[in-house]
Amino acid sequence: MPRLFIALEIPHDAALSLSLLRGGLPGARWIDTENYHLTLRFVGDVEGPIAADLATALHGIRRREFALALAGVGAFGNRKPRAVWAGVSASPDLHALQGEVDRACRRVGLPGDARKFTPHVTLARLRQPRVDEVARYLAGHGDFRTQAFTVDNFVLMSSRESVGGGPYIVEEDYGLLPARRGETPAEGAVRERRPAH
Repeated sequence: MPRLFIALEIPHDAALSLSLLRGGLPGARWIDTENYHLTLRFVGDVEGPIAADLATALHGIRRREFALALAGVGAFGNRKPRAVWAGVSASPDLHALQGEVDRACRRVGLPGDARKFTPHVTLARLRQPRVDEVARYLAGHGDFRTQAFTVDNFVLMSSRESVGGGPYIVEEDYGLLPARRGETPAEGAVRERRPAH
């Protein structure tokens, strides 16, 4: 049974910027560039009928495209860090999309997620990290920022059991509505064409 989650794929240029953060942490298992994503909602292992209902419910989301930039780095696990990640610039549009995704999940009978939504892109998983090395890594990359990019879709993805995540498979792609006439998602936001799945 596949493990499902709903996510934003990271465009090539932003992923390339993220890949420059690789290295400098002994024992880190760095995520492959093609597996970078921003999870909107982890679903988990679900039966086929629920997965089909969820795929249909997500088509009902009608939000407009928006601009997003990745910014800053952090770690999960204060005393024993287990992962390092890149953060996201403040984005009410991202939080609104995540809220709609969460409501769609609840409508098909999935339980609510008790964890607070912390938008991030996982860069590496850590094995037996030294807190001082992680602190030094974070301090050295604290000013990280990508150019803003246009978020014009989100995806339902699946993963199979593996070490470190991936490979991820796009099960369904959901386009966002274009910006209103005369509006752009953000000044200078990059719009990249993604390959068809």
